[in-house]
Amino acid sequence: MSVDYYWASMLVESNGDDPSNHSLDHRTVRIKSIEKHARHWVDADILGPGSLLGGPNQVYDEVDNVRAYKMVLETWSKWVHTHIDPTKTKMFFMGLKATHSNAKDWGGKKQTTCYEETEPVTVDGFWESGTDPKMLRILESSLSKLKAKGVNVQLINITQLTQYRKDAHPTVYRRLWRPLTEEQKKNPQRASDCTHWCLPRVPDVWNEILLAYIFPTIKPVSQ
Repeated sequence: MSVDYYWASMLVESNGDDPSNHSLDHRTVRIKSIEKHARHWVDADILGPGSLLGGPNQVYDEVDNVRAYKMVLETWSKWVHTHIDPTKTKMFFMGLKATHSNAKDWGGKKQTTCYEETEPVTVDGFWESGTDPKMLRILESSLSKLKAKGVNVQLINITQLTQYRKDAHPTVYRRLWRPLTEEQKKNPQRASDCTHWCLPRVPDVWNEILLAYIFPTIKPVSQ
């Protein structure tokens, strides 16, 4: 048995396809172009679903995140329905995660982020401004339409779980493809990585939920 990790940050082809250098201010995606990545997924037993060259006559449409997300999921859904045998392959889709880029959401100071946060949010039902419920509804709708066609993709809903953990990001203490510049070091609030996760037990819980779906009949080993 083998486990492969395949980087496709936007599912379809995008200018963020480089797994080690994908930090960009402006994302560009080829909405209909999924085969570059998807051809590697066809024979998987378990599938868990991230520089573009354009000619001089290439036409680009600028759309907001919500519309782009919907368009990408439509392309992905068509590919899944056409190429994946649901009797052979189990499919899972990880839900949206919080980013904690605005400390005002939890009563923090203006213009601050997850930097130097050491405690979780303690407000019941907390929901950050950066997580758009519209995107969640689009995802749920896409998976429901696939299920109606006989293709069941299990949603691993970790959205609310991540809302509280403003303390679990690597901020400036991470190792990326290039070190922080001197200017970034002087302004750690703007340079903080509030998207990725680093503390134990946060992503571990996501994996435990996934394993519970994959192996529902396995009983825990007695201590």
